[in-house]
Amino acid sequence: MTMKMKIDFKEPVKVSLEGQKVTLSKGDISESEAFRCKDVTFSLEGNSLVLEGHNDKKKTNSIMRTVQKKLDNILIGLNQGYEYKMKVVFSHFPMNIQVSGKHVVINNFAGEKKPRKAVIVGDNTKVQVKGKEIIITGTNREHVGQTAANIEKTTKRKKKDLRVFQDGIYLVRKGIVEKEEGAQDA
Repeated sequence: MTMKMKIDFKEPVKVSLEGQKVTLSKGDISESEAFRCKDVTFSLEGNSLVLEGHNDKKKTNSIMRTVQKKLDNILIGLNQGYEYKMKVVFSHFPMNIQVSGKHVVINNFAGEKKPRKAVIVGDNTKVQVKGKEIIITGTNREHVGQTAANIEKTTKRKKKDLRVFQDGIYLVRKGIVEKEEGAQDA
């Protein structure tokens, strides 16, 4: 017995398939996700992706639902985008934060001479520094979240009491990019 799941995509989004690597593209932006599922086969029918499970196990069903959810997240990212906001907190030594290529460089953290670097994950992930606020935007939820985690981890202090030593960069808000009133889809 086999299970089938059909995922339909609206017209402006194009779907392509290479083995188990699914690429969704809208305009000039594209996101890919490679899956490794031995019990599920992928096929295209027009602008729809068909997943076919080879057995009737719960695990196969959960794999198919995970694939669907990951593709839904990519679709939301292509249509609206994801945004994480972080806040820079320091009490004595002012931090200087810059974006340099695929890294966020944090200078003068707790008075240190050596700069700390955090990696920006993904091609479509953008980081903006506005005073004491860092805004991370992108089309892939996992890449945006991992970039925020890299920045937060870079400023983590070991063997210090967080109630006393509060210097660092912390996640304040995360979610889907909200469109401003009066803005229209292109």
